[in-house]
Amino acid sequence: MNDSESLRKSRDFQKVYRHGISYANRLLVMYILDNAIDGNRLGISVSKKVGNSIVRHRVTRLIRESYRLNERFFQKGLDIVVVARGQAKNKNYWDIENALLHLGNMHHIVIGREQ
Repeated sequence: MNDSESLRKSRDFQKVYRHGISYANRLLVMYILDNAIDGNRLGISVSKKVGNSIVRHRVTRLIRESYRLNERFFQKGLDIVVVARGQAKNKNYWDIENALLHLGNMHHIVIGREQ
């Protein structure tokens, strides 16, 4: 990720969950919260309900790569937490990317890209 960092601490995730705004679709849930830095911070959560560790890591990589390749279209200065839903386990890159951009459009944080 170019301008972004990762959310790593549990308290950062909890802050976004408590004070952020969320939208969901069939595959993902996205929480956003303004932060006080220039770039975005991305956090990804994939629970055991999605599958075993191999499946969870694959879904995490798909979400991270989808964000990385479309990062320039996202508004800056946000903490973003993406939570994978159970149906995400059987999806390919394009499905995950479309779900991520769909949620970005619902939050009005995707700029300069039509879905």
